[in-house]
Amino acid sequence: QVQLVESGGGLVQAGGSLRLSCAASGLAFSVYAMGWFRQAPGKEREFVAAISRASDGSTYYADSVKGRFTISRDNAKNTVYLQMNSLKPEDTAVYYCAADYLGSPGRWAATHTYDYWGQGTQVTVSS
Repeated sequence: QVQLVESGGGLVQAGGSLRLSCAASGLAFSVYAMGWFRQAPGKEREFVAAISRASDGSTYYADSVKGRFTISRDNAKNTVYLQMNSLKPEDTAVYYCAADYLGSPGRWAATHTYDYWGQGTQVTVSS
């Protein structure tokens, strides 16, 4: 049974930082590209960041988080991370990690290409 479990969310003031983790089990982690998405109340789920299969793999970011967020992965620990700095109130959302089997860069931003999803972790940024 595949599981993706996010952690690290919480309440932080604007300008602060959080580090999200997503621990994967039940799948061959290293053959999956990994992505982070977020969904704010009343809005559609949107792409945040993605990383290719290798631990030092290619990364891709939404324009809204570029330069503030960093995605990384540790294939030995079956874990993907999202370091979020300079947080803004508009970053408030539930953050989800997702796994895309043999994912390729051209499709990382599309929700429908991901095979597995976590349950999400809430991030709230106060002004």
